[in-house]
Amino acid sequence: MTLTQLRYAIEVADAGSITQAAKRLFIAQPSLSKAVSELEAEMGIAIFDRSSRGVTLTEEGTRFLSYARQVVEQADLLESRYVKDTPVRRVFAVSSQHYAFVVNAFVELVREIGRERYEFSLREGTTQGIIDDVRLQRSELGVIYRSRFNREVITEAVRRAELRFEPLFTASPHVFVSRTSPLADRASVTLADLAPFPRLTYDQGIQNSFYFSEELHAVEPADKQIVVTDRATLFNLLIGLDGYTVSSGILSEDLNGTDIVAVPLESDEQMEVGYLQLAGRPLSRVAERYLEHLRAYVAGVAG
Repeated sequence: MTLTQLRYAIEVADAGSITQAAKRLFIAQPSLSKAVSELEAEMGIAIFDRSSRGVTLTEEGTRFLSYARQVVEQADLLESRYVKDTPVRRVFAVSSQHYAFVVNAFVELVREIGRERYEFSLREGTTQGIIDDVRLQRSELGVIYRSRFNREVITEAVRRAELRFEPLFTASPHVFVSRTSPLADRASVTLADLAPFPRLTYDQGIQNSFYFSEELHAVEPADKQIVVTDRATLFNLLIGLDGYTVSSGILSEDLNGTDIVAVPLESDEQMEVGYLQLAGRPLSRVAERYLEHLRAYVAGVAG
């Protein structure tokens, strides 16, 4: 087993395809396949399940790569400390539901270490996709929420994925609306107040369960509903159609401008926002620093 083989296996897992990994590594696909196969033979395990659609980690492969990433990270740190003129490249990825505060913390992290070498990823996606990203180590952290309604289902999904949910903060539900919306100046709104307006929600793909919805009260009926996949489209439709979406209430004028406002929603629900990480694996220093930025931003907004 060599560090090169470990790096190859990690790249294949991240790319989800030997062909794509070979392109990223600038090596021939047969050479990459041979190196990974030799690693599997030496370890006596199948790291990947291979199919015509690409590769996926086996259960044993997921555990193996958890250790492999730690070995590679430590090797990089040793090299940066003792090999002259070899700066370490920081690697970090976070997956999240569509939260501005996640992006703000990411921006601050990049600004902080912007003069160093780094490869960062920020993925906004479905709830199940976030769980899968962390489970398969495409991301070190995943930011989602739990509520009284979805807690049992989300907790079980996290447990099955061998992850851990760590709470960050609790938020009362709000609705995001256009500044020109008839609801914008209200001190608070009820679900009945929202009935005449289009409800905007984020697409959850094949895992289209109310329990995986990004919005509270998704089970409530709505005569007008629009499903979107990205935040820019959702905000454009909030403005263009006087729609609404249920959210944490935390906005960023730096990222979203001043056209969207948050109005408290009268509800007995709460959003417990937290992060996912692999159970039993310590976070990298970059991930810890990201969480510090995240906590600081939320505390500043709340204060």
